[in-house]
Amino acid sequence: MIKKILVSQPKPSSERSPYYDIASKFDVELVFRPFIKVEGISAREFRNQKVSILDYTAIVFTSRHAIDHFFTLAKELRVAIPEDMKYFCVTETISLYIQKYVQYRKRKVFFGTTGKIDDLIPTMVKHKNEKYLVPMSDVHNDTVTTLLDSKKLNHCECVMYRTVSNDFTPDEVKTFDYDMLIFFSPSGIEALTKNFPDFQQGKIAIATFGPATAKAAREAGLRLDLEAPSEKYPSMTGALQHYLLMQDED
Repeated sequence: MIKKILVSQPKPSSERSPYYDIASKFDVELVFRPFIKVEGISAREFRNQKVSILDYTAIVFTSRHAIDHFFTLAKELRVAIPEDMKYFCVTETISLYIQKYVQYRKRKVFFGTTGKIDDLIPTMVKHKNEKYLVPMSDVHNDTVTTLLDSKKLNHCECVMYRTVSNDFTPDEVKTFDYDMLIFFSPSGIEALTKNFPDFQQGKIAIATFGPATAKAAREAGLRLDLEAPSEKYPSMTGALQHYLLMQDED
């Protein structure tokens, strides 16, 4: 019987989150505790990449983390971002987040609708004369580079932040008594094995989101009880609700 679930993400900011509906409907306790955290690299580390922000006329943002660390680094480096800098974001939500740091005119900000870089490419191609800078995490693949190369866009990817383990305190280790763990990235799986080197899964259910996370879990020797997304359940909350419903029926 699943009564206590650890969700390895920050606590939802909205009370309308589907997670709260699940907690109420199935009488389960949900604990939101990220296994990983994002931290910026130092100005010195950035300089070692031999990248000059002012050599570029447009910035591509794939997350709010990228925005935070881009502007933080620019401040540390004492780089004044030109007012005519253009910003290309994978969603409107991310584009609006830029206002935390600068006031902008709509014509300088462009955004996609799906959250995927592919959706943003047609807009970027319309501005093919721009020089694009793409702030990224230290954990990334070549998807963006390959995509922009295929469209012959002038671009450069650079690391501005990294994902690290959000280590558990001794007290947290002692009270680690969950019936289910939910992971959203391979880094989360790595953090589990780092914080709990003698982890024994036993009856603890493991849920993963995304094929890379599922692969990392299997490689770590874990049994997967729930994988999302699926054609029927594209979100983790939808998949989790169905899983708990099936558990209740058993």
